[in-house]
Amino acid sequence: MSRIERLRATFAYAFAVDSGVDFTDQERALVERLSRIVVRRRLAAPALMALESARPLSFIGSQFLAFFGPLLNMAFSKSETDLLIRLLERRHSLDLVIDTINRQEDERIG
Repeated sequence: MSRIERLRATFAYAFAVDSGVDFTDQERALVERLSRIVVRRRLAAPALMALESARPLSFIGSQFLAFFGPLLNMAFSKSETDLLIRLLERRHSLDLVIDTINRQEDERIG
């Protein structure tokens, strides 16, 4: 094995990110619940705009939610708040939220 091949093999997964495909049933149920609340209040358009614009900052947003966790506990249980924070730390979680809101909004419209 040449020196370059060894170097390439060493750093092959140095910048790998998660695939984002492996969401648990609990995570999907939480996203469904959040999406239902947004769609029921007819806030899909502002929510989608906010999510799309905040996509690069999703990890920082999850840390912000961790800081304000006690306020979230008024609407959600402690376990759901922790699950939401862990979900938003993942790179492709916003895609799941956006797709779910879009699907539920389409179902609402008809």
